[in-house]
Amino acid sequence: MQGYFSGAVQGEYRLKVWPVLGIVLIQALLCLGHWFLFATAAAFWPLDIGTRHVLAGILAVLSFSFVAASLPAFRLDNALVSIFYAAASCWLGVLNFLVWAACLCWLAALPVHFFAVGAEPQARVWIADILAALALLVSAYGFANARRIRERRMTVTLPNLPAAWRGRTALVMSDLHLGHINGANFARRITRITERLDPAIVFIAGDVYDGMRVNPERLAAPFTELKPPLGTYFCEGNHEELGDAVSYDAALQRSGIRVLNNECVEVDGVQIAGVRYSDTTYPLRLRSILDKMAVDRNRPAILLNHVPNRLPLVEQAGFNLQISGHTHGGQIFPFSWFTQMAFGRFTHGLHRFGALQVLTSTGAGTWGPPMRVGTAPEVVLITFE
Repeated sequence: MQGYFSGAVQGEYRLKVWPVLGIVLIQALLCLGHWFLFATAAAFWPLDIGTRHVLAGILAVLSFSFVAASLPAFRLDNALVSIFYAAASCWLGVLNFLVWAACLCWLAALPVHFFAVGAEPQARVWIADILAALALLVSAYGFANARRIRERRMTVTLPNLPAAWRGRTALVMSDLHLGHINGANFARRITRITERLDPAIVFIAGDVYDGMRVNPERLAAPFTELKPPLGTYFCEGNHEELGDAVSYDAALQRSGIRVLNNECVEVDGVQIAGVRYSDTTYPLRLRSILDKMAVDRNRPAILLNHVPNRLPLVEQAGFNLQISGHTHGGQIFPFSWFTQMAFGRFTHGLHRFGALQVLTSTGAGTWGPPMRVGTAPEVVLITFE
């Protein structure tokens, strides 16, 4: 028991420390990226001294914009903060592709340097112009793509499924990230999609909120219109725990959503459980929580777990289906590589882990840059068999 409480204290400490370390790392990477962008621009474009100084000043300011916008966004909720945070987030996404374009500039310039020395100055300008334009086009596509929510459909077969559940549909959504960018209008849009698809039940696999300082009641208000016959169920994600999780949960509950914080309920013969993100970060704690749920292995059991991990523990506890989000599919290149390395085939879609099926959604919203390249926002409509 002492070890359990010690782990709980460590978990709370880690939740406070990791965001600080993350901010420091992000800021260091941003400074490096902006410096590299300036060095490439100075090497490939014929900029005079005055222009270089102006460009260096602008990029120096922009290098601190995202962190400078994020810090007040965690403390304040007003239009000015929202505009500042949205602008800084958009620039963060554009910067990503401009840095990749800068990397390609140096690669493309190599053959020119060795085989066409006389034409190198003019060729460098053309290379930089073309790749910078492509980076901006890809960024524009990313912004547009992130606003187009796809509606995926799939069939899930569960053992011992009650006859009443056969043919029923469930809508899976995750990672709405309601906050300074995706606001009440985004929640209203999700609600309209849900009403049109008319599921019997709704599962929300975490990160409804972005973790920023917002009015959770106002953002959750559109969810009061959700009226699936069997209810709406939610588990906390890591971004709820970055902010005021208690207020977030209370707002969702008042909007009619059942918040499952380490509990299991029965819905017309099917067991539905949810676990908090922080309690999944320690295997021993999660095992204890799942064991206390005492899942009946003769009836179907569905677990809402924000991150598609701890699968051996979930399978051993007797669950047949885990519903997750978190990954965003990587959201934008090259982060799709990183999520693939971290989660493998469980990054997106429906896959098996022994007797357990794992459904991971890429989510409907975005974190940070409101763009998606290489992934798509989605909600998933399940038909049970």
